[in-house]
Amino acid sequence: MWKRTKIRSILLVCGLMSMTACATQPVSGNPGGRMIQDGQAFTMHAGERVTFADSSALRYVHVVNDSRCPPGVQCVWAGDAEVAFEWTSGSGAATTFSLHTGKDPRQQALGERSLTLTSLARGEAPDAELRIDRNP
Repeated sequence: MWKRTKIRSILLVCGLMSMTACATQPVSGNPGGRMIQDGQAFTMHAGERVTFADSSALRYVHVVNDSRCPPGVQCVWAGDAEVAFEWTSGSGAATTFSLHTGKDPRQQALGERSLTLTSLARGEAPDAELRIDRNP
């Protein structure tokens, strides 16, 4: 009886592990994350990676600093949040940079494109609203 229970437990664990492995595979074989088209506004979660039309990739690293005025509080200055990103060009060269919500820079050139931080949610790991545009 003990052997049967142990075998069932092992099979259950193996089955759960195989399901977890499948769930973490990249969608459509895209290791850079979801594809973002030029002229598109999009949301990123902390740690997420997306790919652009030129095969470059952007990763939202983390919020470096957030001194924004809390909701429901009257402040003299609205404050600023700084968000760190890592961009990897199509050739594989990586560049780190930060964008801000309340001061410059709010925009960063990424090869032939420009990335703009349009807003940042509240919280410990807030979602970033961004826009990618092809430079004229």
